[in-house]
Amino acid sequence: MTSCAAPRADRSATGTSMRRGSCPSLAAPMQTGDGLLVRLRPAGDGLTPAEMRAIAGAAARCGSGVIEVTARGNLQIRGLTPESVPALAEAIGAAEIAIAEGVAIETPPLAGFDPDEIADPRPLARALRVAISGAGEALRLAPKLSIVVDGGGRFHLGSLTADLRVSALAHEGGVRWLFSLGGTARSAKPVALLESKDIVPMVLEILGDLTARGPASRARELDADLLRQRAAAGDALPRVDGPVFSPPPAGIHHFGGAGTVLGIGLAFAQTDAGSLVAFLRQAEELGANEIRLAPPHGLFVLGLSGETAAVAQRLASAHGFLVASGDPRNHIATCAGLACASARMDTKAMARLLLEAAPDLLDGSATVHLSGCPKGCASPTASPLTLVGAPSGYALVVNGTASVAPSAYRDENGIGSAFGALNALVRENKDAGESALSCLTRLGTARIAAAFEQG
Repeated sequence: MTSCAAPRADRSATGTSMRRGSCPSLAAPMQTGDGLLVRLRPAGDGLTPAEMRAIAGAAARCGSGVIEVTARGNLQIRGLTPESVPALAEAIGAAEIAIAEGVAIETPPLAGFDPDEIADPRPLARALRVAISGAGEALRLAPKLSIVVDGGGRFHLGSLTADLRVSALAHEGGVRWLFSLGGTARSAKPVALLESKDIVPMVLEILGDLTARGPASRARELDADLLRQRAAAGDALPRVDGPVFSPPPAGIHHFGGAGTVLGIGLAFAQTDAGSLVAFLRQAEELGANEIRLAPPHGLFVLGLSGETAAVAQRLASAHGFLVASGDPRNHIATCAGLACASARMDTKAMARLLLEAAPDLLDGSATVHLSGCPKGCASPTASPLTLVGAPSGYALVVNGTASVAPSAYRDENGIGSAFGALNALVRENKDAGESALSCLTRLGTARIAAAFEQG
């Protein structure tokens, strides 16, 4: 077993970054308020329970033991030091866990398993990884550039933003792939409808364009009309049908003959290594054979039967995980809070206060975003309600991101009553059968802001 009480490592061997535009990895962890942060993307479809336990055990020995699954379904380990990062890397290597490097190419968490997917996106994603890796230094890309290859299915990636988006569409001549620039499935700009064999050349061409513009360039800066002309795509390009948002991972999900999957969520995006290891041991005893990371902030457990999934679900609940889609904690997005040097708010404590004081806001129709600072790391897109830590209290943004001008302010001592006033506003004005989101939309920004400031 690798120990993190190893002799002091050479600090020069581990570069660190404070820049938000960079991606924290084993080679370049990010400095945060609670030490160094490392983000891991498994190279395979998932991890065995033993591999996941190995990572969790290393997180406890080498860091604070706090483990996160990000909104995009990546694993994060917190509380590391320059001396402990090499030992973490050694432990992961000793467990023979392959970690993906380079451009983030993301596929749905149940790709290849979900019988409802239009096409298995994994072969295309692998071809893209090989081609991009083979290009080597010829491509110099932004650290956070991402590519989504979405085959559809129940837990698709329609709500994830990406620089380049490749989405499977059912076509009379077989499956075709809609290639789009930037955004989500709804907001991305369509460029071309292509066969599988044409995707890799198109992506390499676009990445070459971005390289020519400079290593910080993103796909949203490119001219979609010009690219459509280059691809001879015409103007009648389809858009992805169906809902943009997937259901939360939490719950027992039946896929007919393919089997049953248990989804669990991490309350406020975090768990501790001890709870995760204990649950994984129990799940493995019940037959679990694969763990897949799932956006947002969840895990899928494969290999269980309908009966054993119900048992594992109860065990997961006992360890503090979210196990049902109706759990109101599913509908609060929080950043790391005081674990980040930029934060002015304890987002985890604020989430617990919100649960207690404003349950009517959390009916599942909308997500409340709690952001420690204006960077808005937990939710880069607009939310109906966003609370932002401010120098002298808290700022409320209605229908916006954490970075825009606030709609209202409240001092530190009045936040509990402010939440209560928002709760009363919805409870007293909601029509029969109306959702919290619909009610807030109808009431408008001015009434929401007044309730927050005066409650």
